Amino acid sequence: MADSTSLIDKQTKGGWNAAVFIIVVEMTERFAFYGLASNLMTYLTNELGQSTATAAKHINTWIGVSCIFPILGAFLADSILGRFKTVLLSSFIYLLGMVMLPMSVTVVASRMREKVFFMALYVMAVGEGGHKPCVMTFAADQFGEATKEEKAAKTSFFNYWYMAIVLASSIAVLALIFIQERVSWSAGFSVIAGSVGIAIVIFLIGIPKYRKQFPVGSPLTRVAQVIVAASKKWRLSTTRHHYGLCYEEEEEDKSSESTNANKIHLLARTNQFSFLNKI
Repeated sequence: MADSTSLIDKQTKGGWNAAVFIIVVEMTERFAFYGLASNLMTYLTNELGQSTATAAKHINTWIGVSCIFPILGAFLADSILGRFKTVLLSSFIYLLGMVMLPMSVTVVASRMREKVFFMALYVMAVGEGGHKPCVMTFAADQFGEATKEEKAAKTSFFNYWYMAIVLASSIAVLALIFIQERVSWSAGFSVIAGSVGIAIVIFLIGIPKYRKQFPVGSPLTRVAQVIVAASKKWRLSTTRHHYGLCYEEEEEDKSSESTNANKIHLLARTNQFSFLNKI
């Protein structure tokens, strides 16, 4: 019964009807990120009164932290939460940081403005940690490879995905910088926060259409198990036969006589990491 339900879900969910919602989320995230990052130096120097060297140091630190957190986000997605929950949670965290940006300009007292602004930046960095490693793979999960049509749709999806990123980044650099410098910084930051909020609503609307993959466990755990097993057997010589080597299983084509049969391929032996080839 569970297998038939899963099959029905795969047939009725996913595809472009689901992926389009995820593309909107990615477009908005890129729109917000580049709309902020491309003019951040101007804000730090002109509005917060920092020197060019100090502003550059803060920007580089923020970008570095934003690039480190995806390691944690990917680990949580694979081990505990799954991609869908990770994208959803990180989107709300990202929105929180975005909402704090206009507040740091308008509501917060001038003596606390700089602290609140940088707090907002690093809250956004935490949100980036869950968004970056998961949103593209979650979108790709919406397309299977069972048929030629699905494979073609998956290939086409990546073309539209990168086109959407370039489009969003270009609009952000052109439009948001104009608003920030010619209208006000609070207006520019408010546009960013509002667009992220709208994207989250659109993402939630698409929930019934998504294909969701369950967490598969941390790959680090399996790597650690191999290393521990090899260390316990380090005195043993490597096997000269097939025993103890890794096998791959691959399902046969549905047109074959035995649909449940598997093809087993022996992985070729190499001289690299031979200490792991223990009986």
